[in-house]
Amino acid sequence: MTTVGTLHGRDFLGGAAISAAELAGLLDDATALKAARASGERPSPAPLEGRAVALLFDRPSLRTRASFEVGTRWLGGHSVDLSGGGIGLGTRESVADVARVLDRLFDAIVVRTPSGRAVAELAERSRVPVINGLTDDEHPCQVLADLMTIRERFGRLEGVVLAFVGDGNNVFNSLALLGALAGMEVRIAHPPGYGPRDEILERARELGRATGARLVVGADPREIVAGASVLYTDAWASMGQEAERDVRRRDFRGYSIDPGLLAAAPADAVVMHCLPAHRGEEIADEVIDGPRSVVFDQAENRLHAQNALLAAILGPRAGGAR
Repeated sequence: MTTVGTLHGRDFLGGAAISAAELAGLLDDATALKAARASGERPSPAPLEGRAVALLFDRPSLRTRASFEVGTRWLGGHSVDLSGGGIGLGTRESVADVARVLDRLFDAIVVRTPSGRAVAELAERSRVPVINGLTDDEHPCQVLADLMTIRERFGRLEGVVLAFVGDGNNVFNSLALLGALAGMEVRIAHPPGYGPRDEILERARELGRATGARLVVGADPREIVAGASVLYTDAWASMGQEAERDVRRRDFRGYSIDPGLLAAAPADAVVMHCLPAHRGEEIADEVIDGPRSVVFDQAENRLHAQNALLAAILGPRAGGAR
């Protein structure tokens, strides 16, 4: 295991929450933990022994919930699922009151809710670390797994070109920020009116000045994927946008990763999707199920990347002290 001791006890709210060195350390740890799990070994001593993690989810979840539950247990701790909307973060109870209750019962809180502002307030009010499991602004745990998957395939991140095709959404935001820390070139092709926010682009470019990263924004998917090693897409209508689905289907026509678009990329390019996928819309069946898809490697790596994050935040400090 590498040393990422500076993360101990810290929140993880977004892609700009860590340094380039901390990102590299997390990915090294994730790789080591994945190898240990494959060989039937567990870290000893267990990094999360005696630790309890709250899963405060008021949005649907498969990969985030399952990977945090399995990972917490594998690392020696336990989790409690608080999903289903019964908590009413900021409605039934104030964010401050929820924080003041949960930080007396748990050692960390993983929260999945639309409002990035609510997550930031939860972290400010809580005495224990808060991890962003997804907001409308970012999905940083997903992107830790994405970068792990890319590094497994290409042996590096620096200089790798990732082309995102579709909506400038929360997943793209975290790809831009963490990709900038890793020294990647992150591109996006989006239809008019669906681009990423200016403040995300500005922050990613700021981070990229120290690492040599590049950010490219365009409208033509074929131009954006030319020369790219990774083609990435996400649902055109994410959670909370269901009422816009018909409009978005029309607006995003031509922004699907299908065999024609894949043919415009290099022969060794891989395809990624954070799931759930709307097959036949943003991605074709023969692409997501084809030999160049690493989509289900991404899904598996949610476990290993989050294990590294949990161990870094909640595990023993350097020298053994908690």
